[in-house]
Amino acid sequence: MTPGDVPLGAVADYESNVFINCPFDSQYLSLLRPLLFTVLYLGYKPRIASERSDSGENRLDKICQLIRESKYSIHDLSRLKAKRAREYYRLNMPFELGIDYGSRQHGHEYLRCKKCLILEKKLHDFRRALSDLGGVDIKNHDDEPIKVVRAVRDWFVETVGQLSADSPVIIWWKYTDFSKYLFDTKIEEGLAETDAWEDIQGMPVPEYINRVNLWLSRPSDAN
Repeated sequence: MTPGDVPLGAVADYESNVFINCPFDSQYLSLLRPLLFTVLYLGYKPRIASERSDSGENRLDKICQLIRESKYSIHDLSRLKAKRAREYYRLNMPFELGIDYGSRQHGHEYLRCKKCLILEKKLHDFRRALSDLGGVDIKNHDDEPIKVVRAVRDWFVETVGQLSADSPVIIWWKYTDFSKYLFDTKIEEGLAETDAWEDIQGMPVPEYINRVNLWLSRPSDAN
């Protein structure tokens, strides 16, 4: 078996799965939504720990499973730095990056072809906390949603080989079109503007992904 061959029955969507390792808080939502949209727009399937909620499932086991099932991964380390005095660094993201890197180096042969994108806020910020990544190519987004779209799209072009991908500006326009469509549908359902906004902000990740997929699958003249 050559590197990259997936064992029969291992993971049906391995070649299109993208593991998303990022913060899970309301402040990151403005970056997560365009990130998910870009992955879906390019024809891939985001896999994220919040895609399912089972109180009987060990979170770390779930993350390890998602990593094994995904050829690609995106790790956002922009929240490593503590914001207040005596506040701990947020280590979940680098820990999951380490699991992903270890699976690539020491896991089953089909995992050796895994590829990952590492994101940070400011260029070279991470080196203060993870100097071992000094020789690794990393993209920054400055906490700006449109720069997240650009970073993810450009990585798919450079590393995954999506040479025919639409430009970052076009993908951003599509994202804003979808966001307006989603808000309008909530209004049409009878919600007041404030309630519609709160409903969208609190929308579970699986529901959001499904909404994006439905919108992308509409006839091109409808989008």
